[in-house]
Amino acid sequence: MGVVMGYWDDKNNAVVTKSKAFALRIIGMYKHLTRNKIEYVIAKQALRSGTSIGANVREAHRGQTDPDFYAKMNIALKEADETAYWLELLHEGEFIDDESFNSIYKDCDEVICLLVSILKNNYKK
Repeated sequence: MGVVMGYWDDKNNAVVTKSKAFALRIIGMYKHLTRNKIEYVIAKQALRSGTSIGANVREAHRGQTDPDFYAKMNIALKEADETAYWLELLHEGEFIDDESFNSIYKDCDEVICLLVSILKNNYKK
């Protein structure tokens, strides 16, 4: 299994550490929005998709085959893109300010770029 074996090191792997750190930021945002009774529905959607990214990256890490690895990484990418959408709605709906949005959206975009790079650079037809 060429892609998976020897590729992953949880502590030194950017997509693993960044997707987990991003999930923790999403959890913090969700806590803030719900604790302060600002917004619940969209925040919950962002929580679900934002924490799913790292879970799918983690599952890909334990993929049994290369196609399994790619499937999970593609799901992680889709979840990251969905999270970007929910963040845009929270911002444009004026639930989060410009500074908070720009910061967390930048992190989301970094995770998306990492996932795209991994998928493009390691995909075998």
